[in-house]
Formats: sequence, C-alpha cells, structure tokens
Amino acid sequence: MTQVEFHTGVPDPVAYACRLLRKASRRGVRVLVTAPEAVLSELDRQLWTLEERDFVPHIRVSADGAAPVARVAARTPIWLAARAGVAGSPGVVLNIDAAAPFDLGGIERLIEIVGAEPEPAERGRTRWRAYRSAGLQVVHHVNGAVRE
Repeated sequence: MTQVEFHTGVPDPVAYACRLLRKASRRGVRVLVTAPEAVLSELDRQLWTLEERDFVPHIRVSADGAAPVARVAARTPIWLAARAGVAGSPGVVLNIDAAAPFDLGGIERLIEIVGAEPEPAERGRTRWRAYRSAGLQVVHHVNGAVRE
C-alpha cells in the first residue's frame, strides 16, 4: 500500500522540495518529482544553485512522459516530470501542486508539499480527500509536527 505524507503550510514549496531532494539524494533514494511546468523550471534552476558546492543530480522528463535515456536515468536519482506514470520512474513521488496520480500502483511513497497560499491549500485538501476516500492513511506534517 502506498504511504502518503502531506507537508502543509509551506511558505516556499520549491525551496522546501530542494532540501528534501538533497536529503534523499544523499541517502541514495530515487525520487520522481511531479509539478506544473513553471514549478519544475524553478525547481530545476534551484537544484543547480542550491549551494555553491552542493549539486543535486536530476533530469527533466519530457512532457509526453516518455522514459528518459536508460543509462542516464539509471545514474540520476531525481526525475522532474509534469505528471506521474513515467515508464521506469522511481517508487517515491514528491508532488508539488500537480494533479494526484491516477494510478498509485508502483508508488511506494507519495509526499505532497502544499503551499501556504489559499489556492494551493485548497487543491491540497482535494488531493487529501481523494487519498482518504481511496482508503489510504495520510500522515500530516505541520511545522515539523506529525499529525495523523
């Protein structure tokens, strides 16, 4: 069963995602990041410039969801895509305000980062309800505290 976590009230979702992805990369965890194209572009830029001596290896996946070149993908821990369901993608998905994945098969862990602004917060609530109605348990992180 897919493990679902929500990180809500995040003032800067892209910066927050960068820190989570750096941590995942250092631990050898492979992650597929889903977000709208504008957010992916900003995330891509920030992952290149996170810290002067701290590059987080990542690749952009084409908008059609085609699998990236196998030899590159095998060596790259962080994949950036507009949607889940990319062939051969990692089992951990970090979602920043993109639509909820239609098929959770193959997704071991789903992390939702929800911004503090009203519109992203409402879209996050909609995804939360969808996961709960699918019978998934959701772990909620607010300001470092965990609520279930």
